[in-house]
Amino acid sequence: MTQQHPGTALVTGASSGIGALYAHRLAQRGYDLILVARSRERLNALASDISNRHGRAVEVLPADLNDHAALAAVEAKLREDASITLLVNNAGIGTHTPLLQSDVEQMTRMVDLNVTAPMRLAYAAAPGFVSRGRGAIINIASIVAIAPEILNGVYGGSKAFLLAFSQSLQHELAGKGVQVQAVLPGATATDFWATGGLPVENLDAGIVMRADDLVDAALLGFDRGEQVTIPSLHAAHEWDAYEAARRAMSGHLSSSAVASRYTTH
Repeated sequence: MTQQHPGTALVTGASSGIGALYAHRLAQRGYDLILVARSRERLNALASDISNRHGRAVEVLPADLNDHAALAAVEAKLREDASITLLVNNAGIGTHTPLLQSDVEQMTRMVDLNVTAPMRLAYAAAPGFVSRGRGAIINIASIVAIAPEILNGVYGGSKAFLLAFSQSLQHELAGKGVQVQAVLPGATATDFWATGGLPVENLDAGIVMRADDLVDAALLGFDRGEQVTIPSLHAAHEWDAYEAARRAMSGHLSSSAVASRYTTH
């Protein structure tokens, strides 16, 4: 029996780090690729390498997702190219700098890239996936989505949005042939840290995962149909208990009566 071609994967932030590794791994799995990042030169080099190694078709789409026109072009590609079956929302920036030492304009750009861009790209991709009954969205969030005290609050808030957005999409698109996975990496050995002002060499080596290991674990979680994948969490039951408590509490969050602890007697 001939194996079905998996289609085309569009990967943002694809020129280096986690995004480049996703591109290689997905090509190994038989996907053709559309690579999105700011640097045409780096994308061309990656595309050539992937084509030579894996023999897959690779399209380069240079775009700064903080630019409205460039983002709109990627949205149009997702709406119009019916070969696309997988969107990997990987592009993002972060910082460890506390609020009082942060520039609000830089924080606004972070929200645009970490929140607005993946939201708009998912909105562009999902209708086509649903109409074709086939597709998947992988959102690369972070452990700070559930532990916002660790780093800058705007960064944590942006990744909390991505987790909540993924969970909402999972609920809305259930039964429509669309898989949605949120990946929550911990500290990972990429240039993310240097870009944010804290080179990875300054971190405890015991908490830093190799990027290859992170992507391989995340894709295994994807194969297993996990809705949320946390590769560095060894005690999986802790997430299960956290999620079970959240879901149990969700049924008690709205009431016509004020909770007794807020009433005077």
